[in-house]
Amino acid sequence: MKRLRFALSLITGDNDYQRRQASAAQEAAARLGVDIRIIFANNNVIDQSQQLIDAIHAVERVDGILVEPAGQTGFPQVAQAAVSAGTAWVILNCEPSYLSKLRSGSTVPVFAVSADNHEVGRIQGRQLGALLPEGGTVLYLRGPSQSLVTEKRSAGMMETKPAHINVRVLKSAQWTEEAGFHAVGSWLRLSTAHQDEIDVVQAQNDFLAVGARRALEQPTARPGRGHRPRLLFLGVDGLPKTGQAWVRQDILAATIVVPAIAAHALEALVAAVTGGVRPPDRTLIAPESFPALGELVAKSATRRLARGDRESS
Repeated sequence: MKRLRFALSLITGDNDYQRRQASAAQEAAARLGVDIRIIFANNNVIDQSQQLIDAIHAVERVDGILVEPAGQTGFPQVAQAAVSAGTAWVILNCEPSYLSKLRSGSTVPVFAVSADNHEVGRIQGRQLGALLPEGGTVLYLRGPSQSLVTEKRSAGMMETKPAHINVRVLKSAQWTEEAGFHAVGSWLRLSTAHQDEIDVVQAQNDFLAVGARRALEQPTARPGRGHRPRLLFLGVDGLPKTGQAWVRQDILAATIVVPAIAAHALEALVAAVTGGVRPPDRTLIAPESFPALGELVAKSATRRLARGDRESS
């Protein structure tokens, strides 16, 4: 029997979560006895589109393509070209409008697998409620504007954050630490930045949060005020060696663990190709708070008691 071959197209190799997506897919491929080629698009939609077309028309044809798109559209023309060539199409962390129509006329598997990014945002809002029960102001650092992940996480956070918590939104060009550093650095140069009393910095991934922290810890970051020890930093992704480790080291107050969905998607695709199992059109993988929300509530209470003791002494 021919050994199955797949391609996984990811947004960038400069992001820890994207690299974990790649390694999880490679581990799954070895376990399943299939081959997988990893392609990074360097945050460029045009380059990613061409890379996908090249994969479809390669001499050694792949049996399926898994793609986490750098843009929101999900490459409808490329998806149609793949299906027409008999290549399975799996879209990651994206909900393209064309999916149902493409599935209905396809003889190969077509489906989507995503982290539940709306729920990621909801957990972000609940984390804010746990850490700021008396209210406060949050500096919220979004990811790239063209990303559906950004939109989903933002909407979820606004849905669950308490009304007495104010949000100042910053936009980041990429998902990297440097992007977080530059976004907050630019904000700090505005006169209005020094009028805000920020209690929490919450970012849409861990590296943005670490970059934001680095910017705020610069000696000139907040003239006459400096970096306040009580300022809390929150992220998303929660990988064991980065986000979770940073929480244990008190670099971050909390993160959200988002599973590397590429492995789940590849397993479903192999089952569909080899066993004729028809996957659902969309599968959502649940995230979880790290630490758990109850633990954050307890830590917040302890911190308020300690602050009250300091102020009364």
